[in-house]
Amino acid sequence: QVQLVESGGGLVQAGGSLRLSCAASGVTFSDYSMAWFRQAPGKEREFVAAISWSVKRTYYANSVKDRFTISRDNANNTVYLQMMKLEPDDTAVYYCAADKWVGVRANMIPSDFLSWGQGTQVTVSS
Repeated sequence: QVQLVESGGGLVQAGGSLRLSCAASGVTFSDYSMAWFRQAPGKEREFVAAISWSVKRTYYANSVKDRFTISRDNANNTVYLQMMKLEPDDTAVYYCAADKWVGVRANMIPSDFLSWGQGTQVTVSS
């Protein structure tokens, strides 16, 4: 099973940027589709972005489209989430997720992915 470790979270002012990283180990990374989800206090975990294992097809939640970019570096077993124009509503714990050969689409749900990281906190102040 893949091990996932997120990093890059922190406190940022509204309008600022952050880049999250998720390092994977224990598997052939290029076989895994990857995604980012987030969970704010009192809310369900929600889809943010996903990138496929093969042709690097990407999908985004409408709330982050044109502000966030997901990418992957298969040589370094890492997936990234570049977040720009951050808003207070982006405040949440961000989780990296992975599953082997899974097809990606818009509006993915947590049960689409088998493996999860521990999460990294992102706080956006107004």
